[in-house]
Amino acid sequence: MGGDNLSGADNHQGRPASRLTPDYLAGFVDGEGCFSVSIRPHPTVRSGWLIGPCFQVYQHQANVGILEEIMAFFGCGRIASKGPHSSVMTYSIYRRTDLESVVIPFFDAHPLLSEKQQDFLKFRAVVLAMSRKEHGTQEGFRRIVEVAFSMNQRGKQRRYRLAEILPEPSETARQAQFLPSW
Repeated sequence: MGGDNLSGADNHQGRPASRLTPDYLAGFVDGEGCFSVSIRPHPTVRSGWLIGPCFQVYQHQANVGILEEIMAFFGCGRIASKGPHSSVMTYSIYRRTDLESVVIPFFDAHPLLSEKQQDFLKFRAVVLAMSRKEHGTQEGFRRIVEVAFSMNQRGKQRRYRLAEILPEPSETARQAQFLPSW
């Protein structure tokens, strides 16, 4: 049975066969997914702040099967409860190498149709800038933080304010709705 998987011809990245089509998955993420960049204090990071890009898809625990299929499709990430008393399950990909090699190429090839596409483009810019180690410079760190704060309804749910992370907001912060030039 091992070599009789006809869908394997379309499975060029070695992922298990899935009944999910790329278009279905992109549409599902358009409604139930999120591209985010968290920024939180961290004592061992030079800037004092850890930048954490993440791709997530949410679903009620009764529908965890679809998250399992998405995880099988992408071949990476993990599924966990949103919280100790939550009935919401979250499929997440945090590893930057997986974001670069799996998530970004997928959504480059299958763009979202909603405004979430703009968040993806900003997310993509942040992940690629981090791959180039730009977050290690003061200017790069500032640009990444400003872009992160322009995402997801301008960061309404952020725990830390921009002024706490970047004590001297720049003109760029006021114009962060635009995609970065890098």
